[in-house]
Amino acid sequence: MAPVLPLVLPLQPRIRLAQGLWLLSWLLALAGGLALLCSGHLLAQLWHLHTFLAPSCPFAALPHVALAAGAVALGTGLVGAGASRASLDAAQYPPWRKVLGPLLVVGTAGGGGLLVLALGLALALPGSLDTGLEEGLGTALAHYKDTEVPGHCHAKRLLDELQLKHHCCGRHGYKDWFGIQWVSSRYLDPNDQDVVDRIQSNVEGLYLIDSVPFSCCNPHSARPCLQSRLSEPHVHPLFDPRQPNLNLWAQGCHRVLLGHLQGLASMLGSMLAVTFLLQILVLLGLRYLQTALEGLGGVIDGEGETQGYLFPSGLKDMLKTAWRQGGVADRPAPEEAPPEEAPPKEGLPEA
Repeated sequence: MAPVLPLVLPLQPRIRLAQGLWLLSWLLALAGGLALLCSGHLLAQLWHLHTFLAPSCPFAALPHVALAAGAVALGTGLVGAGASRASLDAAQYPPWRKVLGPLLVVGTAGGGGLLVLALGLALALPGSLDTGLEEGLGTALAHYKDTEVPGHCHAKRLLDELQLKHHCCGRHGYKDWFGIQWVSSRYLDPNDQDVVDRIQSNVEGLYLIDSVPFSCCNPHSARPCLQSRLSEPHVHPLFDPRQPNLNLWAQGCHRVLLGHLQGLASMLGSMLAVTFLLQILVLLGLRYLQTALEGLGGVIDGEGETQGYLFPSGLKDMLKTAWRQGGVADRPAPEEAPPEEAPPKEGLPEA
């Protein structure tokens, strides 16, 4: 049975293969470490912004899978560097002969599977951010006034911090605040006729005003912040409602957060792609080095040429062999027949 993808490896190519694998393994460890950092940073960002994402948004699964894939890639790179360096010394290589087999299985099945899954998530999940942020930000704006409601008492502080940190206002723009009641009822005077008129004019009984919270104000503006009565041009002669960026954040938080998180996901996806490519090269090289050294008894500078391969036989032959071995193992062993007794020797006739 012929091996799969055999490669003849004389002495010098074997040494260069081991040296190249040492370098590639350290590059894989570096890429795995960077993938860990990128996924950890994305996970931290999601931890801070989870209030503004819908609970049903699956995007949070990406950094968790990427963390596992990066950890396996880092371990594969470190073990591969140690094995390839030890292969250059016949005295140091024997302990690694037992490690390489499990490493190749774990790195291929576990690490390769996790990297493929993480890459698929990095390509597919960023599209779910649009809907998740749309729903999450809408809920956050609706609970802005609920400063004394259990479970929502921090909504105002978190949304103010979001708008100040990311330089945004509302979900899609500052006018989003006009359609919700963002002032708590405890600060409304029930005897004020203007308050009563505004509540009665709304079908849902909400207090709606054409103003925005203070966190929508741009502190870099040279003029005082205009927060109230923004839809009445005669109140603020120098304020043009078509150009709110005179002193308010121009962008909505949906667009800002979408670009921010998709940028982090894109950077993580690029790092995972590089890690996946390096892991394939390292695992293939380790397999050829392992099979080549097995033919020489673990001595890299053994005399003569040796052959490295991926599998000792084709897939069809391997399945046949496994089937036959299974059939033989399941077949009951025949009972051993008692040894036949030797016929007695006839005595020589007497003279």
